[in-house]
Amino acid sequence: MAANTTTEPVRRLPRAERREQILGAATRAFARSGFAATSLDDIAAEAGITRVILYRHFDSKTDLYQAVLDRFCGVLSANVAEPVGGFTDASIDGLLQAAAAEPAGFRLLFQHAAREPEFKAQAEQFRRDITQAAYLQVSAMLPDQAWARWAAQLAPAAAIEAVIAWLDAGQPDPDLAADRVRHVIAGVITAAATQSNLDCLPPTP
Repeated sequence: MAANTTTEPVRRLPRAERREQILGAATRAFARSGFAATSLDDIAAEAGITRVILYRHFDSKTDLYQAVLDRFCGVLSANVAEPVGGFTDASIDGLLQAAAAEPAGFRLLFQHAAREPEFKAQAEQFRRDITQAAYLQVSAMLPDQAWARWAAQLAPAAAIEAVIAWLDAGQPDPDLAADRVRHVIAGVITAAATQSNLDCLPPTP
């Protein structure tokens, strides 16, 4: 009697689910090794699929990287209902929620993309948009507009670095993290509001 050689068919994921799987794997791979050092074979291996399947969804590595950035921007928008630069309680909470949900995506957008020549312009425009959003709020609080521009540029950068440091530290005290980030931003605003620090310096001998 012949042996039964019938095997279970390989489960095929719906197209949208497969695409999401690939994007998640690509996000981790790109955040780990960068654009140039990550091959499509690396991403296929991370996703547990063949390169042929990957090519059914994305035409090139550049196309895939762009899709990864767009995907995390969607995560960010879903968690932050207002411009990130607004720095209200809700926006900082949302920023941390997005980072906790997609740590690799957060790092990719805010740390790595600006270092990649093909995506540098997009990352820098994103930063400019955040700075402009911050300026709209900060300029109403600070009468000196030069220092308002300084704070508007520094506060978003400080907030983002604070969130990345929180991720690096293992995401301690999630319920308190947003308050810690708000303290960082408040420090920037306070520094910009100070009329002069020269009086605090010791006299020159």
